[in-house]
Amino acid sequence: MKPNPCESCHQPIVAHEGVSYGSMECGYRLLCSRCFNETVAKQLGLQGFEHVAFEPVRMVDARGLEHEFRFRTRLFGPGVAIDAFELQGGSPAGYRFQVIGEPDDDPLALLGTLITKMRRALALTHLEDTEHGLQVNNGLVLRGTVDSDPDEHHRVPMVVIDGREVSWDELGRMVSTFEGWQFKLQFLDRSEET
Repeated sequence: MKPNPCESCHQPIVAHEGVSYGSMECGYRLLCSRCFNETVAKQLGLQGFEHVAFEPVRMVDARGLEHEFRFRTRLFGPGVAIDAFELQGGSPAGYRFQVIGEPDDDPLALLGTLITKMRRALALTHLEDTEHGLQVNNGLVLRGTVDSDPDEHHRVPMVVIDGREVSWDELGRMVSTFEGWQFKLQFLDRSEET
């Protein structure tokens, strides 16, 4: 399927780079990340905001598996977010990271902060493959992200742990081995450190 063009610069937009920008009153336009950021910067009166497109980076996790990360920069009201994510089937999936800074922060310094955060997370493992399926490893901690399960029609979540999609049923099976134990469930914004 041919990518849709940006309605500002007319360049093709890959799915994870498109932004539907506008309002119900004025209508919406499909913009690429660069045109979106330039439009928002102009509306906010940000002089000299520079949209920087970063090249993909490959990193190895604690299990020795290689992961390729793409980056997306998005300007929003009070700040700028840089997201790092893997692609599977053309859509973001697997590991996802984010750092938030000020619009006038050095984009390379923000990227450095994000890369450091990614390295720390990739150095940890939480799951172990056993003859009984996935299990919580001996660290007894699970860190990951909550996502939606595209195969579920009942709005059942899915979690991503160690870059692996884990169904709600599979997560339940893994934690059932800790029946009678206490646990602490804490939710943090993607930009915060776990």
